[in-house]
Amino acid sequence: MLTMPLQTNSSLNDTVIKLEHVGKTFGEMVVFEDICLHVNRGEIVSILGSSGSGKSTLFNIIAGLIPIDHGKVAVRGTVGYMQQKDLLLPWKTVASNVGLPLKLKGFAKEDIEKKIKEYLPLVGLEGNEDKYPFQLSGGMRQRASFLRTLMTAEEIFLLDEAFGSLDSITRGQMQKWLLDMKNKFDNTVVLITHDIDEAIYLSDRIYIISKIPAEIKKEIKVDFHNEDKNKRLLSPRTLELKQEILKYF
Repeated sequence: MLTMPLQTNSSLNDTVIKLEHVGKTFGEMVVFEDICLHVNRGEIVSILGSSGSGKSTLFNIIAGLIPIDHGKVAVRGTVGYMQQKDLLLPWKTVASNVGLPLKLKGFAKEDIEKKIKEYLPLVGLEGNEDKYPFQLSGGMRQRASFLRTLMTAEEIFLLDEAFGSLDSITRGQMQKWLLDMKNKFDNTVVLITHDIDEAIYLSDRIYIISKIPAEIKKEIKVDFHNEDKNKRLLSPRTLELKQEILKYF
């Protein structure tokens, strides 16, 4: 795998993730041969595709968890990776779970406690620090998982079907909550989803990816109601864009 720091010239100053002609195989299975994409600082970008299209493999490559066969991968910034399952440790409290990345980094106990106290109210978990995962609702567990990811890295978030296991009402609430968190922390979010409505609602840009051997079928800029994405929920433009996207499936 060739992982390169991004150049610092003006044309790339806003680019935090860049994949150039990336290929990956597992044995005889070709996942993709020529993937090119980029993510700019502060964007929410969705990777939209059906199950089995190599989306999670793509995230594992961006996170540096697996090597590529050819091409170039450049990432500028710290990366936090949140998967569909919250993966909270059931024997640890909320505070212990979200503070675990800091403990592994060698932070002092008092510094960890200070940061947890500072951040819990921001994600709506103040007063729940001593509860265990089984005592939390699905949405609260995902918020705890989000905060643990934030403690891992504050700059780039990779969200792999992060709300896919939630019921539709809770999922909608979490989508709105994610936008609120994005405004508070001003970070970069890359979202894997197979939900077209979710991609349109949350994203600044959408990459549509085919089934394996996967390729980028279309890059779509979502350029309406950027100042208030909640207005997209009932916008006629959302239906028009959904009809356009469906042509690729």
